[in-house]
Amino acid sequence: MKTARLIFPLLLAGFITSTSGQTQSLTADTNAPAWITQPLSLVDCLNLALNQNATILKAKSDLQATYGLVVQTRAVALPQVLATGQYKRTDRSAIESFPVPGISPQPDQNWNAGIQVVQSSYEGGKMLAAIRAARLTKEQSLLQYQTVVDDTLLSTRLAYYDVLLAAQQIVVHEASVNLLTKELEDQQHRYNAGTVPHFNVLRAEVAVANERPALIQARNNYRIAKNNLANLLGYNLPRDIWEDIPLNLSDTLEAKPYHVELPEAIEQALANRTELAALRKQVQLERESIVNAQSGYKPTVQVFAGYNWYNAQFTPPVDLDHDIRGWNAGAQLSWDIFDGMLTRGKVIQARALYEKSRTDVEDRGRQIELEVRTDYSLFIEAQEVLDSQKTVQAEAEEALREAEARAAAGTGTQLDVLDAQTSLTQARTTEIQALHDYAAARARLERAIGTDLVQAENPKS
Repeated sequence: MKTARLIFPLLLAGFITSTSGQTQSLTADTNAPAWITQPLSLVDCLNLALNQNATILKAKSDLQATYGLVVQTRAVALPQVLATGQYKRTDRSAIESFPVPGISPQPDQNWNAGIQVVQSSYEGGKMLAAIRAARLTKEQSLLQYQTVVDDTLLSTRLAYYDVLLAAQQIVVHEASVNLLTKELEDQQHRYNAGTVPHFNVLRAEVAVANERPALIQARNNYRIAKNNLANLLGYNLPRDIWEDIPLNLSDTLEAKPYHVELPEAIEQALANRTELAALRKQVQLERESIVNAQSGYKPTVQVFAGYNWYNAQFTPPVDLDHDIRGWNAGAQLSWDIFDGMLTRGKVIQARALYEKSRTDVEDRGRQIELEVRTDYSLFIEAQEVLDSQKTVQAEAEEALREAEARAAAGTGTQLDVLDAQTSLTQARTTEIQALHDYAAARARLERAIGTDLVQAENPKS
Protein backbone atom coordinates (compact mmCIF):
# COMPACT_ATOMS: atom_id res chain seq x y z
CA MET A 1 0.00 0.00 0.00
CA LYS A 2 1.49 3.32 -1.01
CA THR A 3 1.73 5.99 1.67
CA ALA A 4 0.42 8.66 -0.68
CA ARG A 5 -2.78 6.69 -1.10
CA LEU A 6 -3.29 6.57 2.65
CA ILE A 7 -2.70 10.26 3.27
CA PHE A 8 -4.37 11.63 0.16
CA PRO A 9 -7.94 11.71 1.55
CA LEU A 10 -6.72 13.64 4.60
CA LEU A 11 -5.35 16.46 2.40
CA LEU A 12 -8.32 17.01 0.18
CA ALA A 13 -9.89 20.01 1.51
CA GLY A 14 -27.24 15.83 -17.49
CA PHE A 15 -30.54 16.92 -16.58
CA ILE A 16 -31.50 17.97 -13.08
CA THR A 17 -34.46 20.34 -12.55
CA SER A 18 -35.69 22.27 -9.57
CA THR A 19 -38.57 24.61 -8.91
CA SER A 20 -37.71 28.28 -9.26
CA GLY A 21 -39.39 29.22 -6.00
CA GLN A 22 -37.24 26.82 -3.96
CA THR A 23 -34.06 27.97 -5.70
CA GLN A 24 -34.84 31.61 -4.96
CA SER A 25 -35.58 30.88 -1.31
CA LEU A 26 -32.30 29.01 -0.95
CA THR A 27 -30.36 31.80 -2.65
CA ALA A 28 -31.81 34.29 -0.21
CA ASP A 29 -31.00 32.00 2.75
CA THR A 30 -27.54 32.95 3.97
CA ASN A 31 -27.34 29.71 5.97
CA ALA A 32 -27.65 27.54 2.87
CA PRO A 33 -24.27 26.33 1.60
CA ALA A 34 -23.14 27.38 -1.86
CA TRP A 35 -22.80 23.79 -3.08
CA ILE A 36 -26.54 23.18 -2.84
CA THR A 37 -27.28 25.65 -5.65
CA GLN A 38 -24.10 25.56 -7.74
CA PRO A 39 -23.38 22.82 -10.31
CA LEU A 40 -21.77 19.82 -8.67
CA SER A 41 -19.58 17.34 -10.51
CA LEU A 42 -18.96 13.88 -9.18
CA VAL A 43 -15.49 14.92 -7.99
CA ASP A 44 -17.05 17.88 -6.15
CA CYS A 45 -19.39 15.52 -4.32
CA LEU A 46 -16.56 13.14 -3.44
CA ASN A 47 -14.53 16.00 -1.98
CA LEU A 48 -17.55 17.29 -0.06
CA ALA A 49 -18.07 13.83 1.39
CA LEU A 50 -14.42 13.73 2.48
CA ASN A 51 -14.90 16.96 4.42
CA GLN A 52 -18.47 16.65 5.70
CA ASN A 53 -19.70 13.06 5.73
CA ALA A 54 -20.56 11.97 9.27
CA THR A 55 -19.08 8.49 8.89
CA ILE A 56 -15.73 9.93 7.77
CA LEU A 57 -15.76 12.53 10.54
CA LYS A 58 -16.34 9.81 13.13
CA ALA A 59 -13.53 7.79 11.59
CA LYS A 60 -11.24 10.80 12.01
CA SER A 61 -12.17 10.94 15.70
CA ASP A 62 -11.40 7.23 16.01
CA LEU A 63 -8.04 7.93 14.38
CA GLN A 64 -7.26 10.57 17.01
CA ALA A 65 -8.37 8.21 19.78
CA THR A 66 -6.02 5.56 18.42
CA TYR A 67 -3.15 8.04 18.64
CA GLY A 68 -3.84 8.26 22.38
CA LEU A 69 -3.63 4.46 22.56
CA VAL A 70 -0.31 4.57 20.72
CA VAL A 71 1.08 7.01 23.29
CA GLN A 72 -0.06 4.72 26.12
CA THR A 73 1.51 1.67 24.48
CA ARG A 74 4.82 3.44 24.02
CA ALA A 75 4.92 4.69 27.63
CA VAL A 76 6.41 1.47 29.00
CA ALA A 77 9.71 2.20 27.22
CA LEU A 78 10.05 5.79 28.43
CA PRO A 79 11.51 6.93 31.79
CA GLN A 80 9.20 7.85 34.65
CA VAL A 81 9.85 11.06 36.59
CA LEU A 82 8.25 11.35 40.04
CA ALA A 83 8.33 14.43 42.26
CA THR A 84 7.16 14.22 45.88
CA GLY A 85 6.70 16.70 48.70
CA GLN A 86 5.15 16.75 52.17
CA TYR A 87 4.68 19.15 55.08
CA LYS A 88 3.41 17.98 58.50
CA ARG A 89 2.79 19.71 61.83
CA THR A 90 2.28 17.67 65.02
CA ASP A 91 0.91 18.59 68.44
CA ARG A 92 3.89 18.91 70.83
CA SER A 93 2.13 16.77 73.40
CA ALA A 94 2.18 13.92 70.89
CA ILE A 95 5.96 14.14 70.39
CA GLU A 96 8.15 11.90 72.49
CA SER A 97 11.42 13.49 73.62
CA PHE A 98 14.69 11.71 74.29
CA PRO A 99 15.49 11.75 78.00
CA VAL A 100 19.12 12.47 77.27
CA PRO A 101 20.65 15.80 78.11
CA GLY A 102 21.97 17.77 75.15
CA ILE A 103 19.68 16.19 72.55
CA SER A 104 17.10 18.50 71.12
CA PRO A 105 13.52 17.30 70.97
CA GLN A 106 11.98 16.40 67.63
CA PRO A 107 10.43 19.35 65.82
CA ASP A 108 6.69 19.72 65.64
CA GLN A 109 6.95 20.67 61.97
CA ASN A 110 8.46 18.47 59.30
CA TRP A 111 8.86 18.71 55.56
CA ASN A 112 10.51 16.71 52.82
CA ALA A 113 10.78 16.87 49.03
CA GLY A 114 12.40 14.83 46.35
CA ILE A 115 12.58 13.98 42.70
CA GLN A 116 13.16 10.51 41.31
CA VAL A 117 13.82 9.26 37.77
CA VAL A 118 13.15 5.58 37.09
CA GLN A 119 14.03 3.86 33.83
CA SER A 120 13.29 0.26 33.00
CA SER A 121 16.39 -1.17 31.39
CA TYR A 122 15.13 -4.71 30.85
CA GLU A 123 11.55 -6.03 30.82
CA GLY A 124 12.03 -9.39 29.16
CA GLY A 125 11.45 -7.96 25.67
CA LYS A 126 8.32 -6.03 26.63
CA MET A 127 9.77 -2.58 25.87
CA LEU A 128 10.84 -3.33 22.31
CA ALA A 129 7.52 -5.10 21.73
CA ALA A 130 5.67 -2.02 22.96
CA ILE A 131 7.58 0.26 20.58
CA ARG A 132 6.86 -2.02 17.63
CA ALA A 133 3.21 -2.41 18.69
CA ALA A 134 2.79 1.38 18.84
CA ARG A 135 4.05 1.74 15.28
CA LEU A 136 1.85 -1.11 14.04
CA THR A 137 -1.22 0.28 15.79
CA LYS A 138 -0.70 3.65 14.14
CA GLU A 139 -0.32 2.08 10.70
CA GLN A 140 -3.35 -0.13 11.26
CA SER A 141 -5.54 2.79 12.30
CA LEU A 142 -4.61 4.67 9.12
CA LEU A 143 -5.57 1.63 7.07
CA GLN A 144 -8.88 1.30 8.89
CA TYR A 145 -9.58 4.98 8.31
CA GLN A 146 -8.82 4.57 4.61
CA THR A 147 -11.29 1.66 4.46
CA VAL A 148 -14.06 3.86 5.86
CA VAL A 149 -13.18 6.58 3.36
CA ASP A 150 -13.24 4.15 0.42
CA ASP A 151 -16.62 2.69 1.43
CA THR A 152 -18.14 6.14 1.91
CA LEU A 153 -16.82 7.43 -1.41
CA LEU A 154 -18.30 4.40 -3.16
CA SER A 155 -21.69 5.07 -1.54
CA THR A 156 -21.46 8.72 -2.62
CA ARG A 157 -20.53 7.78 -6.16
CA LEU A 158 -23.44 5.32 -6.42
CA ALA A 159 -25.85 7.88 -4.95
CA TYR A 160 -24.71 10.41 -7.55
CA TYR A 161 -25.44 7.92 -10.32
CA ASP A 162 -28.85 7.17 -8.79
CA VAL A 163 -29.79 10.86 -9.00
CA LEU A 164 -28.71 11.03 -12.64
CA LEU A 165 -30.68 7.87 -13.42
CA ALA A 166 -33.82 9.15 -11.70
CA ALA A 167 -33.59 12.46 -13.57
CA GLN A 168 -33.29 10.72 -16.93
CA GLN A 169 -36.18 8.41 -16.07
CA ILE A 170 -38.34 11.50 -15.54
CA VAL A 171 -37.34 12.74 -18.99
CA VAL A 172 -38.16 9.40 -20.59
CA HIS A 173 -41.55 9.01 -18.92
CA GLU A 174 -42.47 12.65 -19.54
CA ALA A 175 -41.67 12.15 -23.21
CA SER A 176 -43.76 8.98 -23.22
CA VAL A 177 -46.72 10.72 -21.58
CA ASN A 178 -46.42 13.55 -24.09
CA LEU A 179 -46.38 11.11 -27.01
CA LEU A 180 -49.37 9.21 -25.68
CA THR A 181 -51.22 12.44 -24.91
CA LYS A 182 -50.56 13.60 -28.46
CA GLU A 183 -51.93 10.29 -29.73
CA LEU A 184 -54.99 10.72 -27.52
CA GLU A 185 -55.59 14.20 -28.90
CA ASP A 186 -55.18 12.90 -32.46
CA GLN A 187 -57.65 10.09 -31.88
CA GLN A 188 -60.08 12.49 -30.24
CA HIS A 189 -59.93 14.75 -33.31
CA ARG A 190 -60.44 11.76 -35.59
CA TYR A 191 -63.36 10.57 -33.50
CA ASN A 192 -64.93 14.03 -33.61
CA ALA A 193 -64.50 13.93 -37.38
CA GLY A 194 -66.17 10.52 -37.47
CA THR A 195 -63.20 8.65 -39.00
CA VAL A 196 -62.43 6.35 -36.03
CA PRO A 197 -64.60 4.65 -33.43
CA HIS A 198 -64.77 5.75 -29.77
CA PHE A 199 -62.84 2.61 -28.92
CA ASN A 200 -59.68 4.25 -30.27
CA VAL A 201 -60.14 7.17 -27.88
CA LEU A 202 -60.65 4.83 -24.93
CA ARG A 203 -57.58 2.84 -25.86
CA ALA A 204 -55.48 6.03 -26.02
CA GLU A 205 -56.84 7.23 -22.67
CA VAL A 206 -55.93 3.90 -21.07
CA ALA A 207 -52.41 4.11 -22.51
CA VAL A 208 -51.91 7.60 -21.02
CA ALA A 209 -53.34 6.49 -17.66
CA ASN A 210 -51.03 3.45 -17.59
CA GLU A 211 -47.94 5.59 -18.22
CA ARG A 212 -48.64 8.27 -15.59
CA PRO A 213 -47.84 6.03 -12.56
CA ALA A 214 -44.38 5.37 -14.02
CA LEU A 215 -43.80 9.14 -14.25
CA ILE A 216 -45.03 9.65 -10.68
CA GLN A 217 -42.73 6.89 -9.45
CA ALA A 218 -39.78 8.36 -11.36
CA ARG A 219 -40.32 11.76 -9.72
CA ASN A 220 -40.51 10.13 -6.29
CA ASN A 221 -37.32 8.15 -6.98
CA TYR A 222 -35.68 11.43 -7.95
CA ARG A 223 -36.63 13.08 -4.66
CA ILE A 224 -35.45 10.10 -2.63
CA ALA A 225 -32.17 9.84 -4.55
CA LYS A 226 -31.33 13.50 -3.94
CA ASN A 227 -32.19 13.19 -0.24
CA ASN A 228 -29.83 10.24 0.00
CA LEU A 229 -27.04 12.11 -1.78
CA ALA A 230 -27.49 15.21 0.39
CA ASN A 231 -27.29 13.01 3.50
CA LEU A 232 -24.03 11.42 2.31
CA LEU A 233 -22.65 14.90 1.67
CA GLY A 234 -23.25 15.71 5.34
CA TYR A 235 -25.81 18.49 4.97
CA ASN A 236 -28.80 19.00 7.25
CA LEU A 237 -31.55 20.10 4.90
CA PRO A 238 -33.73 23.07 5.92
CA ARG A 239 -37.10 21.94 7.22
CA ASP A 240 -38.95 24.09 4.69
CA ILE A 241 -37.51 22.05 1.81
CA TRP A 242 -39.79 19.04 1.56
CA GLU A 243 -40.85 18.65 -2.05
CA ASP A 244 -37.56 18.66 -3.91
CA ILE A 245 -33.91 19.43 -3.18
CA PRO A 246 -32.41 21.86 -5.72
CA LEU A 247 -29.20 19.91 -6.29
CA ASN A 248 -27.71 20.73 -9.65
CA LEU A 249 -25.50 17.88 -10.84
CA SER A 250 -23.27 18.73 -13.78
CA ASP A 251 -22.09 15.26 -14.85
CA THR A 252 -24.07 12.88 -17.03
CA LEU A 253 -24.37 9.12 -17.27
CA GLU A 254 -21.81 7.96 -19.78
CA ALA A 255 -19.92 4.78 -20.53
CA LYS A 256 -16.27 5.67 -20.06
CA PRO A 257 -13.98 2.96 -21.46
CA TYR A 258 -12.51 0.75 -18.78
CA HIS A 259 -10.47 -2.37 -19.33
CA VAL A 260 -8.91 -4.70 -16.80
CA GLU A 261 -8.16 -8.41 -16.89
CA LEU A 262 -9.46 -10.56 -14.05
CA PRO A 263 -6.04 -11.97 -12.93
CA GLU A 264 -4.66 -8.44 -12.86
CA ALA A 265 -7.69 -7.19 -10.91
CA ILE A 266 -7.32 -9.93 -8.28
CA GLU A 267 -3.59 -9.22 -7.92
CA GLN A 268 -4.22 -5.49 -7.48
CA ALA A 269 -6.98 -6.14 -4.94
CA LEU A 270 -4.81 -8.38 -2.78
CA ALA A 271 -2.08 -5.72 -2.87
CA ASN A 272 -4.23 -2.59 -2.46
CA ARG A 273 -7.20 -3.42 -0.26
CA THR A 274 -6.75 -1.64 3.05
CA GLU A 275 -8.96 -4.14 4.90
CA LEU A 276 -6.49 -6.91 4.10
CA ALA A 277 -3.50 -4.73 4.94
CA ALA A 278 -5.06 -3.85 8.31
CA LEU A 279 -5.52 -7.56 9.09
CA ARG A 280 -1.87 -8.18 8.22
CA LYS A 281 -0.95 -5.49 10.75
CA GLN A 282 -3.14 -7.31 13.26
CA VAL A 283 -1.10 -10.48 12.72
CA GLN A 284 2.07 -8.55 13.56
CA LEU A 285 0.40 -7.03 16.62
CA GLU A 286 -0.61 -10.47 17.88
CA ARG A 287 2.98 -11.62 17.41
CA GLU A 288 4.12 -8.75 19.63
CA SER A 289 1.47 -9.79 22.15
CA ILE A 290 3.19 -13.18 22.40
CA VAL A 291 6.49 -11.45 23.17
CA ASN A 292 4.73 -9.31 25.75
CA ALA A 293 3.16 -12.35 27.40
CA GLN A 294 6.45 -14.30 27.46
CA SER A 295 8.16 -11.42 29.24
CA GLY A 296 6.47 -12.64 32.41
CA TYR A 297 8.94 -15.55 32.47
CA LYS A 298 11.90 -13.16 32.68
CA PRO A 299 13.21 -10.71 35.27
CA THR A 300 12.82 -6.96 35.13
CA VAL A 301 15.61 -4.50 35.86
CA GLN A 302 15.18 -0.84 36.67
CA VAL A 303 17.70 1.89 37.37
CA PHE A 304 16.85 5.02 39.31
CA ALA A 305 18.39 8.27 40.45
CA GLY A 306 17.05 11.10 42.55
CA TYR A 307 17.63 14.02 44.87
CA ASN A 308 15.97 14.57 48.29
CA TRP A 309 15.52 17.45 50.74
CA TYR A 310 14.17 17.28 54.30
CA ASN A 311 14.42 19.26 57.50
CA ALA A 312 16.80 18.14 60.23
CA GLN A 313 15.35 16.05 63.01
CA PHE A 314 18.09 15.85 65.61
CA THR A 315 20.87 18.23 64.59
CA PRO A 316 20.65 21.56 66.38
CA PRO A 317 19.15 23.93 65.68
CA VAL A 318 15.97 21.95 65.11
CA ASP A 319 13.87 24.16 62.89
CA LEU A 320 12.46 24.31 59.38
CA ASP A 321 15.36 26.34 58.04
CA HIS A 322 17.93 23.67 58.79
CA ASP A 323 17.67 21.08 55.99
CA ILE A 324 19.53 18.01 54.85
CA ARG A 325 19.86 17.19 51.19
CA GLY A 326 21.59 14.72 48.89
CA TRP A 327 21.32 12.46 45.90
CA ASN A 328 20.71 8.76 45.58
CA ALA A 329 21.03 6.25 42.76
CA GLY A 330 20.77 2.53 42.31
CA ALA A 331 19.23 -0.41 40.51
CA GLN A 332 16.60 -2.96 41.38
CA LEU A 333 15.73 -6.37 40.02
CA SER A 334 12.51 -8.32 40.39
CA TRP A 335 11.63 -11.77 39.14
CA ASP A 336 8.42 -13.70 39.60
CA ILE A 337 9.80 -17.19 40.06
CA PHE A 338 6.29 -18.66 40.17
CA ASP A 339 3.14 -16.65 39.48
CA GLY A 340 0.56 -19.41 39.72
CA MET A 341 0.91 -20.12 35.94
CA LEU A 342 -0.52 -16.68 35.14
CA THR A 343 2.16 -16.08 32.52
CA ARG A 344 1.61 -19.48 30.93
CA GLY A 345 -2.10 -18.67 30.54
CA LYS A 346 -1.29 -15.34 28.91
CA VAL A 347 1.10 -17.01 26.45
CA ILE A 348 -1.48 -19.65 25.49
CA GLN A 349 -4.06 -16.93 24.89
CA ALA A 350 -1.66 -14.79 22.84
CA ARG A 351 -0.65 -17.69 20.62
CA ALA A 352 -4.27 -18.65 19.98
CA LEU A 353 -5.14 -15.07 18.99
CA TYR A 354 -2.11 -15.00 16.72
CA GLU A 355 -3.28 -18.12 14.89
CA LYS A 356 -6.76 -16.67 14.63
CA SER A 357 -5.41 -13.46 13.07
CA ARG A 358 -3.54 -15.48 10.45
CA THR A 359 -6.73 -17.33 9.61
CA ASP A 360 -8.55 -13.99 9.34
CA VAL A 361 -6.03 -12.81 6.75
CA GLU A 362 -6.44 -15.96 4.66
CA ASP A 363 -10.23 -15.83 4.91
CA ARG A 364 -10.42 -12.14 4.07
CA GLY A 365 -8.15 -12.70 1.08
CA ARG A 366 -10.54 -15.33 -0.27
CA GLN A 367 -13.52 -13.03 0.33
CA ILE A 368 -11.81 -10.18 -1.52
CA GLU A 369 -11.00 -12.47 -4.44
CA LEU A 370 -14.64 -13.60 -4.54
CA GLU A 371 -15.77 -9.97 -4.40
CA VAL A 372 -13.50 -9.07 -7.33
CA ARG A 373 -14.71 -12.04 -9.36
CA THR A 374 -18.35 -11.16 -8.68
CA ASP A 375 -17.97 -7.46 -9.43
CA TYR A 376 -15.94 -8.25 -12.54
CA SER A 377 -18.70 -10.56 -13.78
CA LEU A 378 -21.34 -7.90 -13.08
CA PHE A 379 -19.24 -5.33 -14.93
CA ILE A 380 -18.93 -7.58 -17.98
CA GLU A 381 -22.68 -8.16 -17.89
CA ALA A 382 -23.39 -4.41 -17.70
CA GLN A 383 -20.95 -3.78 -20.54
CA GLU A 384 -22.59 -6.40 -22.76
CA VAL A 385 -26.08 -5.09 -22.00
CA LEU A 386 -24.96 -1.55 -22.81
CA ASP A 387 -23.40 -2.68 -26.11
CA SER A 388 -26.62 -4.43 -27.04
CA GLN A 389 -28.59 -1.19 -26.61
CA LYS A 390 -26.49 1.05 -28.84
CA THR A 391 -28.87 0.97 -31.84
CA VAL A 392 -32.12 -0.06 -30.16
CA GLN A 393 -33.38 3.46 -29.43
CA ALA A 394 -32.75 4.65 -32.99
CA GLU A 395 -34.54 1.60 -34.32
CA ALA A 396 -37.47 2.15 -31.96
CA GLU A 397 -37.76 5.79 -33.03
CA GLU A 398 -37.78 4.73 -36.67
CA ALA A 399 -40.40 2.06 -35.94
CA LEU A 400 -42.63 4.68 -34.31
CA ARG A 401 -42.23 7.02 -37.27
CA GLU A 402 -43.20 4.27 -39.70
CA ALA A 403 -46.17 3.19 -37.56
CA GLU A 404 -47.47 6.75 -37.43
CA ALA A 405 -47.00 7.14 -41.20
CA ARG A 406 -48.83 3.89 -41.90
CA ALA A 407 -51.66 4.87 -39.56
CA ALA A 408 -51.97 8.24 -41.27
CA ALA A 409 -52.06 6.52 -44.67
CA GLY A 410 -54.72 4.08 -43.47
CA THR A 411 -52.54 0.99 -43.85
CA GLY A 412 -51.73 0.73 -40.16
CA THR A 413 -53.70 0.64 -36.93
CA GLN A 414 -53.73 2.60 -33.73
CA LEU A 415 -52.49 -0.48 -31.91
CA ASP A 416 -49.34 -0.45 -34.06
CA VAL A 417 -48.69 3.15 -33.02
CA LEU A 418 -49.24 2.43 -29.31
CA ASP A 419 -47.03 -0.64 -29.48
CA ALA A 420 -44.30 1.38 -31.16
CA GLN A 421 -44.58 4.13 -28.54
CA THR A 422 -44.35 1.55 -25.74
CA SER A 423 -41.32 -0.05 -27.39
CA LEU A 424 -39.63 3.34 -27.69
CA THR A 425 -40.22 4.07 -24.00
CA GLN A 426 -38.85 0.65 -23.07
CA ALA A 427 -35.79 1.19 -25.28
CA ARG A 428 -35.06 4.57 -23.73
CA THR A 429 -35.59 3.20 -20.20
CA THR A 430 -33.35 0.21 -20.87
CA GLU A 431 -30.62 2.42 -22.32
CA ILE A 432 -30.39 4.82 -19.37
CA GLN A 433 -30.65 1.89 -16.95
CA ALA A 434 -27.80 0.21 -18.82
CA LEU A 435 -25.70 3.38 -18.58
CA HIS A 436 -26.39 3.58 -14.84
CA ASP A 437 -25.64 -0.11 -14.28
CA TYR A 438 -22.39 0.19 -16.23
CA ALA A 439 -21.23 3.19 -14.17
CA ALA A 440 -22.27 1.53 -10.90
CA ALA A 441 -20.66 -1.79 -11.82
CA ARG A 442 -17.44 -0.02 -12.73
CA ALA A 443 -17.46 1.88 -9.42
CA ARG A 444 -17.94 -1.34 -7.45
CA LEU A 445 -15.22 -3.10 -9.42
CA GLU A 446 -12.78 -0.23 -8.83
CA ARG A 447 -13.61 -0.34 -5.12
CA ALA A 448 -13.09 -4.11 -5.08
CA ILE A 449 -9.71 -3.67 -6.76
CA GLY A 450 -8.74 -0.93 -4.30
CA THR A 451 -8.56 2.01 -6.70
CA ASP A 452 -8.60 5.50 -5.18
CA LEU A 453 -12.02 6.72 -6.33
CA VAL A 454 -11.22 10.45 -6.19
CA GLN A 455 -8.05 10.05 -8.23
CA ALA A 456 -9.83 7.71 -10.64
CA GLU A 457 -12.46 10.34 -11.32
CA ASN A 458 -10.01 13.24 -11.43
CA PRO A 459 -6.67 11.88 -12.69
CA LYS A 460 -5.30 15.37 -13.37
CA SER A 461 -5.70 16.52 -9.77
